[in-house]
Amino acid sequence: MKKALLISSFLLASSSLFGAVCEVNYVRTACPGQEDISFKKCGGKRSCTKNKPANSYAACQKAALKSCHNGRLDITKSKIITAKYNGKQVKTASGKLNFCKSSRSDFNKCG
Repeated sequence: MKKALLISSFLLASSSLFGAVCEVNYVRTACPGQEDISFKKCGGKRSCTKNKPANSYAACQKAALKSCHNGRLDITKSKIITAKYNGKQVKTASGKLNFCKSSRSDFNKCG
């Protein structure tokens, strides 16, 4: 009986550790003429969802915010990043769904 209880406890603990899913959704706006390169990270599509490692809601928020970074200024004009943690919509600290502010210094730099 003790052995069964111990195994059950272990399985329950592992599912809570490994069962957490942080889904980060990307929607890119490409610079004019750069759609193929900009959308390549989503398999050629404008939007996609990727699983990110996160063991808490706060870690998922952090992963979503980090996903806003745009290092390809002349390829991707902007992004909309939303996330779900274990199926629940994740919001920014200010309660918004989109983690990327349109006023970011690494957006709207096509040219």
